[in-house]
Amino acid sequence: MLTLESPCSTLLRELQLILVGVVNLLIPPPDYTSEYKQLWTEIGENEEEKDQMLMKLEKDCLEIYRRKVDETASAKARLHQSVAAKEAELATLMATLGELTINSPIQSAKKKEMALKDQLALITPLVEDLKVKKEERLKQFADVKTQMEKIRSEISGHAHNMINGVNSSLSVDENDLSLRRLSEHQFTLHALQKEKSERVQKVLEFVNDVHALCATLGVDFGETVSIVHPSLHEAGAEQSTNISNSTIEGLEKTIMRLKTERKERYEKLKKISDSLVELWNLMDTPREEKAYFLKVTSVIDSPETEIKEPGALSLDIIQQVSSEVERLTKLKASRMKELVVKKRSELEEICNKSHIEPDPSTAIDKSCAMMESGLVDPCELLANIEAQIHRAKDEALSRKDVTDRIERWLSACEEESWLEDYNQDQSRYSGGRGAHINLKRAERARITVNKIPSMVDSLIAKTLAWEDEKKKLFLYDGARLVSVLEDYKLTRQQKEEEKRRARDQKRAQDLLLAEKEAIYGSKPIPRSSSFRKGNGNVTPSPRRNSAGYQTPEISTPRSYSGGRQNGHFRRLSTAPLNFVALAKDDMTGFSSVSGSEPESPLRH
Repeated sequence: MLTLESPCSTLLRELQLILVGVVNLLIPPPDYTSEYKQLWTEIGENEEEKDQMLMKLEKDCLEIYRRKVDETASAKARLHQSVAAKEAELATLMATLGELTINSPIQSAKKKEMALKDQLALITPLVEDLKVKKEERLKQFADVKTQMEKIRSEISGHAHNMINGVNSSLSVDENDLSLRRLSEHQFTLHALQKEKSERVQKVLEFVNDVHALCATLGVDFGETVSIVHPSLHEAGAEQSTNISNSTIEGLEKTIMRLKTERKERYEKLKKISDSLVELWNLMDTPREEKAYFLKVTSVIDSPETEIKEPGALSLDIIQQVSSEVERLTKLKASRMKELVVKKRSELEEICNKSHIEPDPSTAIDKSCAMMESGLVDPCELLANIEAQIHRAKDEALSRKDVTDRIERWLSACEEESWLEDYNQDQSRYSGGRGAHINLKRAERARITVNKIPSMVDSLIAKTLAWEDEKKKLFLYDGARLVSVLEDYKLTRQQKEEEKRRARDQKRAQDLLLAEKEAIYGSKPIPRSSSFRKGNGNVTPSPRRNSAGYQTPEISTPRSYSGGRQNGHFRRLSTAPLNFVALAKDDMTGFSSVSGSEPESPLRH
């Protein structure tokens, strides 16, 4: 703070100076008084006139001096006032600008009793500098507040109230222009700028989302965003993008509305596309007729949120697909009989592969008769057949594990049949071409045949588990598989028993023959070839019948059904083996190779 002199001390000092001047005036210089007296003597003035003249002169001089002293005092007072005003102005500027570090130059100068003019000359430049600094600070405050008001106007959505970027109501408090206050304003400005940047980024993201949705839906983008705010479509130098809360909320609502519209159109188009694909598959539509709509069906396979293609969900596309479905539906009605026959054939093919009996209620002849008589709606009949196809596929899938085991068992039975034929070939050990291949196959076949009993037991257990789970019988070509397998096991046991008796009879015959040879001597027995050789391959010959024992027939699922040919069943069976009345060499070869291997059915 500045330290000023008290008015009393100043006035006392001025009075002292005035008294000193008066005293000096009353005692004029000696030279002037003597000169006056000499002149008056020469003129002849008397002493009285001289005294009067001297008094008048002294009075005039005193008046002149007093006037000069008053003028000087006034000048001094004005200098004091100027210095005090500068001091006050300096203090005010320092308080306004917050310059607390500046020391008053007058306070230090008074210690040396500096003249008033020197004091004024010392303080004036400092005041002028602070005035310039105040103007600069005012501009800084005005610029910051202008930017703040502009951003606030943009956020509030009233930017049109700004005139040339400055609000008419903008004012700056000149009583506080400190750096602290300026920093507070700048901090607020930075916060507003950050908020504006975030809002601009959010608005741009929303606008991009609206643009993408409009492109996918085939909706006019400009018209859509202009409803929210015109600046979102055409923002120029005169009109910046609006970032107010109402604009952001409007964009959010628009996006929600467009997404809802996209979902509805997607579901509608997907439903129509599914019908279209179903009609294509049903009517075997050629690819060139499907080419125009393949892009639509491929796009609709993607999730809804991943569809970005322009116009993929437009009303025109939906209308075109709907028209195509309507056209194919009318065409399907005229070709319904052909479609029913085709679907029934597909059902029978699935059932044949899975050895399932198809539903006889939709047989081709019966279905055609019902359609011709008008007893049934072709569409309902077709839907019934499609439902049967669906059930047949599910049934085939659930039976796959069992049917795979049946195929392995039947394959083993075929190997068993081939091995029995091979064991009766008297030339199987010859060195002809292909003999070593048959030997290797025979070894593999013996291993496979030994697994047949465990295969059958495992298949029975698997089938029973399936029946327990499905609560129904497992039918294979119309016969219960478990019954077929049980019959097969029983027949196989009987066949093994027949083979055992045949081996016992053979040993008895060999013993009788040995006794005869011991009594009468041996006789040569002509050999008969039961296989012929050709191209190095061994071909089984027909089996010989005997008047003795016959092995019972072994039945398999194919023995029950006999396979399918042209939709009809035929019974397949294997020829019985004969073990009596065989030549010695033939029986010897049989007993050494076949062992206890039973006959197996042929696989067709």
